[in-house]
Amino acid sequence: MRIIWKLLVGLIGLIAIIIAGMYIFGYGYIVKGAYVTYLHGHKTAYLSDYTHFDNHIIEHGTGQAWPQARPENQLKLPDSLRQFHEDIQSVAYVIIQRDSVVLETYFDGYSSDSKSNSFSMAKSIVAAILGKVISEGKIRSLDQKVTDFVPEISGEFAAELTFKDLVSMSSGMRWEENYYSPFSVTTKLYFDSNIQKVITDLPIYKKPGTAFIYQSGDTQLLGIAIQRATGQSLSELLSIYFWKPMQAEHDALWQVDSKANGIEKAYCCIASNALDFARFGKLYRDNGKWSGQQLLDSAYVQSSLKPRFKDSPEYGFGWWMGTFDQKPYFYMDGHLGQYVITIPSDDLIIVRLGHQIDNLSRSNPASNFHQLIAQAYQLLDK
Repeated sequence: MRIIWKLLVGLIGLIAIIIAGMYIFGYGYIVKGAYVTYLHGHKTAYLSDYTHFDNHIIEHGTGQAWPQARPENQLKLPDSLRQFHEDIQSVAYVIIQRDSVVLETYFDGYSSDSKSNSFSMAKSIVAAILGKVISEGKIRSLDQKVTDFVPEISGEFAAELTFKDLVSMSSGMRWEENYYSPFSVTTKLYFDSNIQKVITDLPIYKKPGTAFIYQSGDTQLLGIAIQRATGQSLSELLSIYFWKPMQAEHDALWQVDSKANGIEKAYCCIASNALDFARFGKLYRDNGKWSGQQLLDSAYVQSSLKPRFKDSPEYGFGWWMGTFDQKPYFYMDGHLGQYVITIPSDDLIIVRLGHQIDNLSRSNPASNFHQLIAQAYQLLDK
């Protein structure tokens, strides 16, 4: 018994030494990451993980529910499509046409009030915040240099970096976009308690503005620069600029690195619900206008929904683009299949939130993404 006790004490001591060493050598974030993910049965970030982080509140004002379609126009999800959504672990599937909810379905205990992690859908929202800050003159233009606000960024090309480069994902930052390796900078950014230092330590080692490369670090640096330019947190700006004016029905949450630092994870991690996320699809469909009020400059919206680079027609300023049956659409896209898809020609907004999605190209007719759009048309055509 004594031997077993000594072995147990020794094992605990060894684990303590390993953990201490990880913190000393800059890998302490892995400890938190392992606790939040592996010890809760996950291999990556997940919809409810915001409960394990510090968050800022995005305050709503006087909420206004989406109008419901007339009873004869309301849709019901048939059993075959319900099974599809259960198989891909959807938690919400919503169809809005002509500003009225025609289908609203939830799964796995979720409801219209449930919060879930947006992941990278937040990038589209940060792009909107940037446009508003520019219109207020707190940032002169998309061509202003980022070093005017974040002078400590390094690398051969740091002085050339502009806001346009960040919002169009063409910074030239040294970055690895990997959501599953515990040693990737993406994982470190997600779990570290000082993400400002993580980002500013990454050099701009390639010439900015030459090619689209999807990098979460670009949006994080953009968020830091916006906060410094305005003297306000991203959560405050989102609430003032959009959440309240668009009459969101619920407060939302935005993950921060720590209470001490209070820097939002700009590239991800707004926890809200399907119907409030959908408001951004309507805002951009209506060229930045909401209930007669111009919340976002129409020219900026139009530029956001056009590709900057000919070789990358799928991305604009924080928004993705594509076509379905020759109909152009634009969309917000988050890890594990969080989507707000807007098809302007049919006055259609589709929202899907869920636990997983396939890895097929969005343009592949066999992809879950493509099927989500096809299902909406299948239901609307009946």
